[in-house]
Amino acid sequence: MEPDPRFTLANERTFLTWLSTALALSAGGVAIAAVPEDVFVPWIRTALAVVLVTLSALAAGMAYPRWRNIQRALREQAPLPPPALAAVFGYGVAAVAIIALVLIVIRAA
Repeated sequence: MEPDPRFTLANERTFLTWLSTALALSAGGVAIAAVPEDVFVPWIRTALAVVLVTLSALAAGMAYPRWRNIQRALREQAPLPPPALAAVFGYGVAAVAIIALVLIVIRAA
């Protein structure tokens, strides 16, 4: 059965948003990696950049399978699958932000 086009288009917008999020996370990782060594401790700067770029790869890599699973559920009128990685992204980005905030405050002091 063909799902309502509005749901299909909403699913497509969500897919594109996951890709936009992946690009933003990647850009954030590259930006942190480019911060001068005297601003953040080098190993912490590298760790933060690696976490962001890893989250970027996960977001991009999981975008299509998630879109496909939701599209299948819509066609079969089945329950939608839960967002399995939502907590990973939320806590991962929050951890990077908190660590970066602490380093910024320490540097300013």
